[in-house]
Amino acid sequence: MVTPALMVYLGVLAAIAVERLVELRVSKRNAALAFEQGGLEIGAPHVRVMTALHALWFVACAAEPFVRHTAFIAPWSFVFLALAIASQGLRWWAIGTLGPRWNVRIIVVPGAEPVTGGPYRFVRHPNYLAVITELACVPLIHTNWVTALVFSLANAALLSVRIRAEEQALGGSYAQAFAHTRRFVPGARHD
Repeated sequence: MVTPALMVYLGVLAAIAVERLVELRVSKRNAALAFEQGGLEIGAPHVRVMTALHALWFVACAAEPFVRHTAFIAPWSFVFLALAIASQGLRWWAIGTLGPRWNVRIIVVPGAEPVTGGPYRFVRHPNYLAVITELACVPLIHTNWVTALVFSLANAALLSVRIRAEEQALGGSYAQAFAHTRRFVPGARHD
């Protein structure tokens, strides 16, 4: 049964899908700029896996309420909605801070200094933190815990490979600039 809460939830998914399309357009433009500046791409297979994972996540988010008959449960649904909105804010703060250097691929421009402002003052990977939060919280807006769990675990596996590749590609100046900055949790002792 399609409830008003389910319609709102599907609207939230649609809004996130539109945001992702805007994000991909920005990424494509920025990737072209990076290549013009001599950028080198590392880990291209990660992008294909990441694209498939995120596309399937949207499908699962939309399908689980119909398959499992999940519900919108206040106040928890509002908490997860607030966290999902906050994750979008963090994502765009990271994108704005990196400016033309941000894209969804790992493209390293030789000689480019690491960006240490904005959210990067607090964590090394604010965009990935936003993705982690979004993949878990958006499904939970409508109590879709299976989607939240499955895709959070799959994303963790992907990020464990991707982050290593990205940090290695960024090299010594990046490692030095972020030697005392945690990956995801500001002030935490270990990531």
